[in-house]
Amino acid sequence: MKKQAMTIITAGRRKRWRRWIIMNSLLGLLSIVLCCAMLLLGNTIYTLEEVIGALSGEASDGASFAVTTIRLPRMLAGLFAGFAFGIAGNTFQTMLRNPLANPDILGITSGSSVAALFCILVLQTSDTTASIASVISGLGTAALIYILSRGSSFAVGRLIIVGIGIQAMLTAVISYLLMEGAREDLPTALQWLNGSLNGAQMDALLPLFLTVAVCAPVVLALGKHLSTLELGEQSAFSLGLNTDKTRVLLIVSSVCMIALAASVTGPISFVAFLSGPIAKRLAGSGSSNALPAGLVGVNLVLGADLIGQFAFDVRFPAGIITGVLGAPFLLYLLIRMNRKGSL
Repeated sequence: MKKQAMTIITAGRRKRWRRWIIMNSLLGLLSIVLCCAMLLLGNTIYTLEEVIGALSGEASDGASFAVTTIRLPRMLAGLFAGFAFGIAGNTFQTMLRNPLANPDILGITSGSSVAALFCILVLQTSDTTASIASVISGLGTAALIYILSRGSSFAVGRLIIVGIGIQAMLTAVISYLLMEGAREDLPTALQWLNGSLNGAQMDALLPLFLTVAVCAPVVLALGKHLSTLELGEQSAFSLGLNTDKTRVLLIVSSVCMIALAASVTGPISFVAFLSGPIAKRLAGSGSSNALPAGLVGVNLVLGADLIGQFAFDVRFPAGIITGVLGAPFLLYLLIRMNRKGSL
């Protein structure tokens, strides 16, 4: 009987692992297809040979300029920002055991946005300074939310309520900055707020590349501990996990990725919110969803940008498309949680 039970458990584990591998492979393949489409499509459609020639420096000046100066930075911005939004959003949702507990709703994204907008509209600083200010502000916002919600013990519900309050306050600050900013800077600020890959440049992408390269492996390595935190504070502590240290590492890594991604592309709405639940539906719950959530984020950003560019007569930024997709899902989730008594 015991041997039969072990056989069933092992078979189930292999089945879940096989599903996880297959879905990650498919998501990765779709990401590659979308990356290629970002390089091939535009006002002029180039062949794959022409794109390869442009990347290797052997194509004509027109193709080389379009591919390497405009399309490649745009594609890389969507690739790394999408992965950062997806993996960070899933981290918060899993760690806090609530699909509403993502950086957008908690106010962390708005915290980064306030600093970036202040640099754009008031100080008129360089992109590097805006990125640094965005990270510092995002970390400060996360620390403030954590401290205010801590109390005598950590409580997820209290953290979400505090985060929503901070989000409302920061949204008011953003509105004030937009009203008081110089008129000539408002188009740039509004485009940034809507979440767009337009105007991405290779120089501004380097901090995002380095941050994702450092922080994403930390989150992936802590995937097992993240699943343990999902069991609850007491259960995780009883299993020997240093919950405070693990939570701080996960929060700092996730906030750094969110802040740098937002400083480059703007706060592309609902990507951090949608990636985790979609990844969980696709890859299942047997293994860490950090990697599939990151890949889902990549596909959402790149797919939304392509739809915004070519599906309509007017071109829309990626954030508009993801907002249209994410808003109905948020309403559905709220209704579902209300029926279950989770709200």
